[in-house]
Amino acid sequence: MILGLGWPTADFDVRGRVVVISGAGQGIGLELARIVYRRGARVAMLDLDEERTRVAAGELGERAMGVRADVADRAGMVAALEVVRERFGRVDVVVANAGVTPAPATIRTMDPADFDRVLAINLTGAFNTVHPALDDIVASRGHVVVVSSCAAFAPGMGGSPYMVSKAGVEQFGRALRVELAAAGASAGVAYFGIVDTAMTQHTLDEDELGREVGRLLPWPLNRRISAVEAATTIADGIAHRAPRTIAPGVWEPYALLRGAVNVLLDRYLSLDAHTHELIRRLERRAVPNSSTVP
Repeated sequence: MILGLGWPTADFDVRGRVVVISGAGQGIGLELARIVYRRGARVAMLDLDEERTRVAAGELGERAMGVRADVADRAGMVAALEVVRERFGRVDVVVANAGVTPAPATIRTMDPADFDRVLAINLTGAFNTVHPALDDIVASRGHVVVVSSCAAFAPGMGGSPYMVSKAGVEQFGRALRVELAAAGASAGVAYFGIVDTAMTQHTLDEDELGREVGRLLPWPLNRRISAVEAATTIADGIAHRAPRTIAPGVWEPYALLRGAVNVLLDRYLSLDAHTHELIRRLERRAVPNSSTVP
């Protein structure tokens, strides 16, 4: 669902444009690369897995390139964008898509290094992806997309680093939107509910407690979309310079009403016995045989 909410929009044809996508070796990033390539873009696919990404770029064709890039490495991302310029001469669109999930844990029992890892990739990594390209974006009056999540406005128990990082990405995207508008460029934030990717399957399907946490989402918020559907939403958002996109669309009422809904939801979950038991089980698993976990 593309949401302009009153913003003036002008079509943005990616044909002949240079689109940079992080996390493009698989999932949403890979599907987005395929879509914008079919629409005529030159595509720079950035990913930590160099071999897989180069193979994927080769399968697309001569207008695609694969570049090894670690979004948590600021100097490395500057160098990666320079490689893109050397090949294509410019950058018109940047999509900060790379992301990871933490090991399920409460804040009390999590490994602090896992918190740092998730924020370094999901949040600081978005900055590291976008910042080296902003002069190009301004010069071409291009577009930036940062991939947040509906998790940005949902309760974060058991996986708070992810929710914290995606809430930060949302604010980063909103700041970009206003700042770039002064130069005639644009930025959008992409929000997704549950996307059926390998990361989701590992977190919610292959883990017993993950499955139970997933069942806390009521219908229709638990509806899954494919990586292709998610990527198409981003691609269509770029085409319309959309300030925000959200998929599946059933999340939109929650997004609009979250200020009131979250007050009630936080209170409900804080008092819910089933949620309390899930938290206790999660902590016992994290700290087995510990007398400090009730």
